[in-house]
Amino acid sequence: MANSESKQRQIQGEAAHAEGSALRSVHTESFPALLRQCGVSILVSTYQAGKVIALRADGDLLNTHFRGFNKPMGLATDGGRLAIGTALEIWEFHNVPAVAGMLQPAGRCDAAFLPRGSHTTGNIQIHEMAWAGGQLVFVNTRFSCLCVRSSEHSFQPVWRPQFVSALTPDDRCHLNGLGLYQGQVQWATALGATDSAGGWREGKRDGGVLLDVPTGETIAAGLSMPHSPRWHDGRLWLLESGTGTFGAVDPARGNYEPLLELPGFTRGLAFHDPYAFIGLSQVRESAIFSGIPLVERLPRRTCGVWVVDLRIMQAVAWVEFEEGVQEIFAVEVLDGLQYPDVINDDYALLGDTFVLPDAALAEVSPLYQTRFEK
Repeated sequence: MANSESKQRQIQGEAAHAEGSALRSVHTESFPALLRQCGVSILVSTYQAGKVIALRADGDLLNTHFRGFNKPMGLATDGGRLAIGTALEIWEFHNVPAVAGMLQPAGRCDAAFLPRGSHTTGNIQIHEMAWAGGQLVFVNTRFSCLCVRSSEHSFQPVWRPQFVSALTPDDRCHLNGLGLYQGQVQWATALGATDSAGGWREGKRDGGVLLDVPTGETIAAGLSMPHSPRWHDGRLWLLESGTGTFGAVDPARGNYEPLLELPGFTRGLAFHDPYAFIGLSQVRESAIFSGIPLVERLPRRTCGVWVVDLRIMQAVAWVEFEEGVQEIFAVEVLDGLQYPDVINDDYALLGDTFVLPDAALAEVSPLYQTRFEK
């Protein structure tokens, strides 16, 4: 595979350089092939670059399609719904299939996510999000709690760690990740079991914890900047970002087992059958990321998405961002959608697209029905 990877890297790099792109990426030939095989595409958020990126197979190449947002972080999908957490609000998009057929190149897109609403939260440093029990649950990192949306308020707190004594906007433990089990929030991660403003920073090297949300108990401690707890195929998976590893936790024994070292700060995790899609970040040379094992292990770190085959616990494909993107936050798999688009700034299209109930759609003149979707 090494020869084919090197060739693909050169071809993609030259093509991007010729276009003068500031958002250049390279990939293995196996990445688009794997997306075609699985019938999926990947959404990635990068708050540092202010983009949501759709990774889509385009023949033998990987199409990286960028949409601009204000510091996007958390992503959540649920059927035809997509939520994006940004600097000040949560945007909700719905897939409108009829619009997909109107996009260019003609007949290529198989999904078009259009905005259906936004909820202003204020600057709460939204991290991971997920739909659970019909509600969108999100990590409010600044206030150290889990929340849901409210029609009247900025947010509605629903849970916070037992060791956090008050609801204050000072990021006491850097609560960051959440994971579901049987459709309900079961786990959360924090960078420290601390109860003072920014208290997690001092012990970030090995002060991280994995928490059981229903009981409030600490399942695993001594972790290096843990993120993205996920239940898949009968196991609880975790990213120990501070070591740049992907591994699993035995909830009964409370131990984290690193299974694979990766060449970057591991954050953002999604699964499809035997594959794990893992976000990697270069991480900035700053006080926040200094003194962690990853920085000591790897002077040069990578930003991109790595695909790991869980059957052999090896990376089998990757895409690396060479310019413009240094940090990845969230990774989501769009199952059954191979060439989606997220429409957030095509005002002509949004202005002339109307989604109506069945009863109202039946009353629309046939001359105009192509502009409407039920």
